[in-house]
Amino acid sequence: MAVKSLIINPGSTSTKIGVFEDETLLFEETLRHSTEEIAQYASIFDQKDFRKNIILNFLKEKDVDINSFNMIVGRGGMLKPIPGGTYAVTDDLLEDLKIGKQGQHASNLGGILAREIGDSIGAPSFIVDPVVVDELIPESRYSGVPQLPRTSVFHALNQKAVAKRYAKENGLNYADLNLIVVHMGGGVSVGAHQKGKVIDVFNALDGDGAFSPERAGSVPTGGLIKLCFSGKYSEKEVYKMVVGNGGFNAYLGTNDMRDVEKMVAEGDAKAAEIRDAFIMQVAKDMGSMACVLKGKVDQIIITGGIAYDKGVVAGLKERAGFIAPITVYPGEDELLALAQGGLRVVNGEEEAMKY
Repeated sequence: MAVKSLIINPGSTSTKIGVFEDETLLFEETLRHSTEEIAQYASIFDQKDFRKNIILNFLKEKDVDINSFNMIVGRGGMLKPIPGGTYAVTDDLLEDLKIGKQGQHASNLGGILAREIGDSIGAPSFIVDPVVVDELIPESRYSGVPQLPRTSVFHALNQKAVAKRYAKENGLNYADLNLIVVHMGGGVSVGAHQKGKVIDVFNALDGDGAFSPERAGSVPTGGLIKLCFSGKYSEKEVYKMVVGNGGFNAYLGTNDMRDVEKMVAEGDAKAAEIRDAFIMQVAKDMGSMACVLKGKVDQIIITGGIAYDKGVVAGLKERAGFIAPITVYPGEDELLALAQGGLRVVNGEEEAMKY
């Protein structure tokens, strides 16, 4: 019998939901929330009932019986660092989502809503591979400054999903493979997957590695310190340079790689140079992860929205294709990845992780 699931992926001004039977998407919808609606609530958790009612009303309009779901899966939020996997939304996990263990983010509501709706119909609730997945080996945590350990913040959901997809499509076991996974979206994360664990990864938010459409990645440390103490900028302004207004945004005034692709096609030499620099930096990250894996790399997987850009992919293959064969899975299907994570537990392929 098919497993029917409701998938919930909350964003800052929207709640994306999907209804699946096994891995088949029956329909999806992005329920948008105005800034004024969101502004009424003092905290992320305070939005819970507002978002839940919108979801339930939409399902009612679609004539979907809420009691027909076998499981509810939500996007994982800012929990404590945890290994990758699918987690049942236990009381302890629920409490950490409510308080925002590592910060307040709309994704915290994914598990909260999944648990509440699941409990109301007697169905299990799960989260899958949140951004705080941390499987780093001890050596990967050293930065050179004891007060500034390297941290694992990356596109864990999509990286793990495409790694498992590659393994399944090729009759292999993810836990037997050494992979380099390159996610290129608004941020870029490059991870070394060793036998099913991401043992090193470039922090995709505000840490290290290549610049991206809107993030700076690694920057000259001494210059950053001088900038911070120049008296010209507030802490908030400097952070915005690194996250939000960095990368292609800073150089070309856009965070849309389709705009960059158009500039290059129209002969904009500066845009071409900046895109080439981006390709080189991502390739350097791939080379770094090859060293982490001691050169034993079974496959490189390129994914994320920028993987649709044939010029970028061709450039990465030219610079890093000598490391290992390259597979490209453009885009990211978070709803499907969440559904697959829940299915692996419900179907007995994996055990739910303990939080």
